Amino acid sequence: MADWTERYRPSTLSEVRGNDKARDAFAEWARSWDDHREAVILHGSPGVGKTSAAHALASDMDWETVELNASDQRTADVIERFAGRAARNATLGGSAAGGGASGGDTASRQLVILDEADNIHGNYDRGGASAITELVKESGQPIVLIANEFYDISRGLRNACQDIEFRDVSARSIVPVLRDVCRKEGIEFESDALERIAERNRGDLRGAINDLQAACEGRSSIAVEDVVTADRDKAMGIFPFLDAVLKEESAEEALQSAYAVDETPDDLTKWVEDNMLDVYEPMEAVRAYDFLANADVWLGRVRASQNYSYWRYATDNAAAGVAAARDGTKGGWTRYGRPQFWPSSDATADEVVGRIAAASGCSVATARREVLPFLATVTHHCKPRDLTVAMAAAYDLDEAGVAFVTGSGESTNKVASIVEDAQERREQRLEENAGGAFAGTPSGSLDDGKPSETDRSSDTGGDGSGAAAAGVNEESGVDAAAGQEATDDVTDGDDADGEEAGDDQAGLGDFV
Repeated sequence: MADWTERYRPSTLSEVRGNDKARDAFAEWARSWDDHREAVILHGSPGVGKTSAAHALASDMDWETVELNASDQRTADVIERFAGRAARNATLGGSAAGGGASGGDTASRQLVILDEADNIHGNYDRGGASAITELVKESGQPIVLIANEFYDISRGLRNACQDIEFRDVSARSIVPVLRDVCRKEGIEFESDALERIAERNRGDLRGAINDLQAACEGRSSIAVEDVVTADRDKAMGIFPFLDAVLKEESAEEALQSAYAVDETPDDLTKWVEDNMLDVYEPMEAVRAYDFLANADVWLGRVRASQNYSYWRYATDNAAAGVAAARDGTKGGWTRYGRPQFWPSSDATADEVVGRIAAASGCSVATARREVLPFLATVTHHCKPRDLTVAMAAAYDLDEAGVAFVTGSGESTNKVASIVEDAQERREQRLEENAGGAFAGTPSGSLDDGKPSETDRSSDTGGDGSGAAAAGVNEESGVDAAAGQEATDDVTDGDDADGEEAGDDQAGLGDFV
């Protein structure tokens, strides 16, 4: 018996079911390709129609296709010989394609399809990832990369492409497809049987068609009792999990979703914490942070004791607790971001922590453990902008440093403008301080050589640090006493690292 998933593969984009927005965005990418000339990444769970959509688009646009998948060797040499030749306007016959840089007939183009682009690794695909990145930047033909996990693709490749997410196909969208297949195959069916297949596959259209074919083997009709009742063993993706916890499900359902995700409770907690503020209202976030704090306590006990039975308590708090902190359900679509894990070996992390420690007068350990998480929270995704600029100026951060602390994209215009404004602010502060130190007798000062009241009041620290601290406090609009109080809170109990809890240069005093 022929494979039904191949027999009934969509021949046109209009036949792609369950992802109307993604389908329309993909069609628009193709129609406007001459204007942007960028590759596109189609990403989402297996079986939602990504590869089918790519071939259907090629059919709609009357484009040839060149495809490499995970079963092929995808070394730099293979990619250059096959996909590279196509992308640089050479047809399979070796002649120049008219749809190159000159923007000729679109029917002569070739669509380069690279399936499982998130699965290029190891010696077998030596050089493949860098070759693909080079290819998408230089291509004269449209390229589609297909991936299950968007963030398993290198950052450089992600930044060089547009991306379109294909969401899990709902059971409501799967049932009509199964109904059409049955009618074309001459199979009589009970509606409940098709609904059970659709529900069991949890959004996997390809899996649903495969299960339907298995149930109809040797039969001319299908009933509920013909459908195997065992659930398909399928792990939930991280983005559906975030939707479940932050938007849709009850505490009990969110906990069950956490068990279905192939991630450790440590990583799940980071994902929830980093994306929660994009969804929750302030009071919901306050309640949720209590649960996240409890989760962190249990994760700390796991690290200290190596007793992994404590993981279930962390999961209870990070999933069920955070879901319970929400007031009802939430709609809409949210672009979730990958959390900042701050590994100790990360060069950017070490650079940022070193700058914080040097500017604040605290130890590197304190900067990493207490100051950095605080900065990440109060400048999450560069909001508020003025505070983010003040932070970048206080610690002289470049674009990589700002992106690392805030969780924003390093190459975005937002981060670049913040770094530019921060540099202007630093230069202005240096001019102001240098003017007071090296200029002639300032206007309004005393002629007898004694310092003016302004000069005396600006040097409260006795070592010149008071002027800088006062400048930061005056600029940010925060009272110096408030900065001292914040500093005391952050550095309290940190005497073991060699700082004094009351030192106004430790922790966050300069920044606040």
